[in-house]
Parts: sequence; C-alpha cells; structure tokens
Amino acid sequence: MKETTLKEIAEQLGISVTTVSKALKGYPDVSPKTRKAVMELAEKWHYQPNSFAVNLRTRESRTIGLIIPEVAHHFFSNVIDGIIGQAEQHGYLVIILQSNESLELEKKQVALLMQKRVDGILMSLSNESNDDDHLREIVARGIPFVQFDKISKLIPSSKVIIDDRAAAASAVQHLIDKGCRRIAHIRGPVNPQNAIDRFMGYKKALQDNGIAFDPSLVYTCERVTFEEGRAFAARIVDEHPDVDGLFAITDLVAVGALDLFNERKVAVPERIAVIGFSNWFMSQVINPSLSSIEQPGREIGEAAFGLLLEEMTAAREQTRPQPRTVSFPTRVVERKSTQRN
Repeated sequence: MKETTLKEIAEQLGISVTTVSKALKGYPDVSPKTRKAVMELAEKWHYQPNSFAVNLRTRESRTIGLIIPEVAHHFFSNVIDGIIGQAEQHGYLVIILQSNESLELEKKQVALLMQKRVDGILMSLSNESNDDDHLREIVARGIPFVQFDKISKLIPSSKVIIDDRAAAASAVQHLIDKGCRRIAHIRGPVNPQNAIDRFMGYKKALQDNGIAFDPSLVYTCERVTFEEGRAFAARIVDEHPDVDGLFAITDLVAVGALDLFNERKVAVPERIAVIGFSNWFMSQVINPSLSSIEQPGREIGEAAFGLLLEEMTAAREQTRPQPRTVSFPTRVVERKSTQRN
C-alpha cells in the first residue's frame, strides 16, 4: 500500500506543505479550521510521518543497541524487561543482540550497531571478552555507552553493577554459618570481572573465618552450564567426600549440581549444603529448593537505560558527562538447600 505524503495532503487541501507540517505538529500559527482539516485527512489517508527523514534532520535514530550473552537466562530476561519498559516510555526502539558468550560475535555486533548509527549501546560482556579494542572504539567515537553486569573496569564508561565480591562472600558466609567448613566453589571462566570478583569473595569469606583456602576445591566452568554443574558435582563427590558446602557461580550451575547429588543419593543439605547466585525463578520449585543470592535484574536494566538516556541527552547538547557507576545491593535468599537442623 502506497504511503501518503505531506505533499499529497497539501495538494488535496490547496495549502502549502509547510502548513500541513505545522498543523500536524500543533503549531499555534495554523488556524483551528485548517488544523482540523489536515488532521481529518491525515487520519482518513492513514498518514504516517517519515521517521527516516526526521532522523536525518535530528541526527537521531531513536534506536539503541543491547548486547547480552544469553537472552534465555533468567537474569538477562529481567534486565531486558527493565530496559524495554523504560525505552518505550521515552520513544526508543531496542535492538537486542545475543553474543552467545563469543568475543568474535560480540565484536561483529558492536560494528553492526555502529554502522546502524544507533543513539547508544548497552552491553554485558561475553565470557570470552579479554580484548577491549571494540569497546574503546565505541568510546572513541563518542557513542553513549553503558556496561552492566559483566563489565570491563578498564573502559571509561558508565556502569551498573552489584558488588559481586561482597555478594559472594555473603553466600559463603551463609554456608559457614550453617556449619560448613570444607566448601567447594564452581566458578566462572577466568576472564569476566564478575567471575573473578565472586571467586575473590569466596576466598575472603574463608579467610575471614580462619578456613584455609584449598585450590583443589575450585572448579572452573567454560560455558557456565547445567551440564558443567553436574560434571563438577560428580568430581566433588568422587575426589572430595569431605566437602560439606558448595557455592556455585550461578543458579543454573547449582541446579546441575543438585541434579547430580539427587542421582547419587547425596543428601542436601545434610551432607552438602548448596547455594547459587541470581535467584532464578526455577530455584524455588526444584527439590530441594535452592538458596541463592538475589540479583535485581529488572532494576539493573532500568538503571542502565537511565544512565544511557542521560548520555544520549548530553550528546544532543554536545556535552560529555563524567562516567557514573550505579551499584545495587544483594541479599541471601535462604531455601531448603542450606536449611540444616
């Protein structure tokens, strides 16, 4: 179906294109009679503004790019909800891209978003991200840019985070308070900052309680999957029968471990108490229900968009604000997997 133009409306009503444009925008120098005629005809002919032409004039696309490692992850789905809700309120379209934890794909997606001239970029880094050149390119071009969750501390951009080190320490402290002394940790890959910080929080909690750190009790994921949780849980049972506590990098990994423990008839929490991270919705319906660290995904998404909006507004005004970091609190959600008598 052919789109109606301003020129066609103007010719039909015998007025100028400028008058039609002003009438549609509510300019006060257009008479009520003319404005009414323009609005009625525009509605009758299903007129839609040419957003591409508007964007050329304003140098805005009214779109932002969002790159996340995994769309299906409970935490990231909540982040997406928070971002989209705020973006819609402010008239922005969100282009969502999934890096699949691949640095190569992440770089291609950054290049694509820059090519599309999005107004800003939101990103949680992939587990493979150990090269910041593509992130530095975003900053160098002056594109509004906000990192969240998995970040690079080396990049001068605004960030939305939690205190992963303190959150992990609280998880391990919870296990210690339940009587655990031989605590294993299934950690994330070596690159992401949040995996590093959670590992450091694990070590700090042990140190603060006079428990010696044993590197043989640390198992490193490559993809942070259910299957890795199962595989490492089997190794824990076989290699360290004295382990009485487990802190997993995410709930998905922890659920994999619980599945293996159930299969091997390892009593949870009587023999091994288990705690995860992110408070995934499945954590409360599995058996036993999983204790976890609550991570406020929706609020993180809303805050990330808020910071990006500030930067996009500053860019329109040709100013450049100092990067800011917003940190959200976390808490332990206790369930049956750590509830010892």
